[in-house]
Amino acid sequence: MVKTKIIFILFLVFLLESLGSAYDDDKNILEEIYFSEFDDFDDVYNEDEDEDEIFDVWRNNGRGNKNLVNVDTCGAAGDGTTDDTKAFEDAWKQACSTRRSVFMVPSGRTYLINATKFDGPCANGLTIQVDGTIVAPSDPEDWDPKSPKAWLVFSNLTAVTFQGNGIIDGSGSKWWAASCKKNKSNACKSAPRALTIDSSSRIRVKGLTFQNSQQMHFVISRSDSVRVNGVKVSSPGDSPNTDGIHISESTNVVLQDCKIGTGDDCISIVNASSNIKMKSIYCGPGHGISIGSLGKDDSIGIVNRVVLDTAFLKGTSNGLRIKTWQGGSGYVRTVRFQNVQMDDVSNPIIIDQFYCDSQKPCQNQTSAVEISQVLYRNVTGTSKSQKAMKFACSDTVPCRDITLDNVNLVARDGTAEVYCNSATGVIAGYVHPEAECLNSNDKKIEEYDVHNEL
Repeated sequence: MVKTKIIFILFLVFLLESLGSAYDDDKNILEEIYFSEFDDFDDVYNEDEDEDEIFDVWRNNGRGNKNLVNVDTCGAAGDGTTDDTKAFEDAWKQACSTRRSVFMVPSGRTYLINATKFDGPCANGLTIQVDGTIVAPSDPEDWDPKSPKAWLVFSNLTAVTFQGNGIIDGSGSKWWAASCKKNKSNACKSAPRALTIDSSSRIRVKGLTFQNSQQMHFVISRSDSVRVNGVKVSSPGDSPNTDGIHISESTNVVLQDCKIGTGDDCISIVNASSNIKMKSIYCGPGHGISIGSLGKDDSIGIVNRVVLDTAFLKGTSNGLRIKTWQGGSGYVRTVRFQNVQMDDVSNPIIIDQFYCDSQKPCQNQTSAVEISQVLYRNVTGTSKSQKAMKFACSDTVPCRDITLDNVNLVARDGTAEVYCNSATGVIAGYVHPEAECLNSNDKKIEEYDVHNEL
């Protein structure tokens, strides 16, 4: 009898180990299929950079062998009211054309600069050191009509470092007041983006503060190998279209140790972007961390290989969001959100293939940007909305291969719920609230509007 019990107990132990092994194997297989592409990209966090070479512009009792170009010596007044645009342009010409130059904006001074484009290519070893404050004209009436969407643009640069403790201030309050999102009687017009890095490669940005931009604060466009570290972004929670960091048509971008609070997406990643990695991000206030919007006006949208690892979102109107318009095409795939803490966040997890940021209703269309291979792992916290997870996907182009692994979201008031429409995937670990609708091809029939955000 004792021998029989021992055999039975051993059988149970073997069975439990087998089930656990099978569960682990399923997870490993999922990760191997969906996320093996990240293996090489993970190394980007471990770059063995020579920080002294990249970030220390002073050597050997001061300047060392650096060529210092101070905007003050080129005629800048630095009083915040005199137009210092020409002094900045003259300093740029000198710094850009000379090897190992430092374009210096000194501390303790404020420089009023109009819309300006700083073009490369430049001589090797250029550092842009911003320790003072750069401000934009505050009145839209004073803006150069030839540059309606841009304030400070740096283009065609290679191996350039932007750094310092300075502030780039867009003076955006009058622009916000004139926005149609503030007042629907206003005409919908574009406004300048504070800082744009365009058509560049091997760029480093460290320590800068962006605030009160007219619209987007910091744009990375058509660029490759950009690393952003220790950047701060700040504007009021009700300032319209003031995305913190916006990535477009760019590859191999790393954002690390950034603190962002805005009136729109803390981080937005749009078309033709891949190999985007974000680590140690604070977001709030704002609209969360977003892929999209994509597919507007029947366009093609493609975003691939995105990782967010370690983030804290507080009081945002969305959490981890993928948003696409009806009528678009293309795909979003191979996305990993992990180690994310939410505090009083509305829509903590949301995929919305019916996004409609328009004053007019959007018409139903059958084509859509395909969304697949998205992993949410170790996502916890409190949801301000009852729907803690929303997967609002197209009937004709469903969301697939959505994986939830150790997700625990609790509603601040009431019971947290999950909404699914045409979304399938895998529950690979503890998940609360339960998301069994992902395990079924059946839609959860429910009239729920998650799409409009004006």
